[in-house]
Amino acid sequence: MKESTFSAKVMHFFLSWALLFLVWLAFTSTLEIQEVLVGAATTMLVALFTLRFFDCCTFSFLAPGKLYNVIKYIIVFIIEMIKANFDVARRVISPSLPINPGIVKIRTKLKTNYAKMVLANSITLTPGTLSVDIVDDYIYIHWIDVKNTDPEQAFKDIAETFEKILLKIFE
Repeated sequence: MKESTFSAKVMHFFLSWALLFLVWLAFTSTLEIQEVLVGAATTMLVALFTLRFFDCCTFSFLAPGKLYNVIKYIIVFIIEMIKANFDVARRVISPSLPINPGIVKIRTKLKTNYAKMVLANSITLTPGTLSVDIVDDYIYIHWIDVKNTDPEQAFKDIAETFEKILLKIFE
């Protein structure tokens, strides 16, 4: 194993362990010594055993310049999710509103599989849309109300706001 690869894995392990341990502390909401020790040991084992599965991504998004975009993305995602929730709720309450379900194909400029997965999951978590498949640079999306079958316009309606920020995060 190369030294740079080894040091990257060690760094990845410690960052994973730290994040998992912080989540543990948040869920247990106690600083009793036995809870802290069990949490430290458990999260260390989880970080150790999952290290080989999570080599797809780095923690570079925690860099100060990118952290701003991560926070911005979370805010934009929450706003888009709220808007979509109201749209779907309005359709449920008023059955007379038209729906035009269908599958649209959009092209993404994101290069890594991890970045494409984040985009696809963001689309799926937004009510009214569901990512069905990712093939190369294309994402197939089931849309509750297809407003336009033109891939460019569908991209603008569904994914553009997400992708603009994700490009800055995963560049």
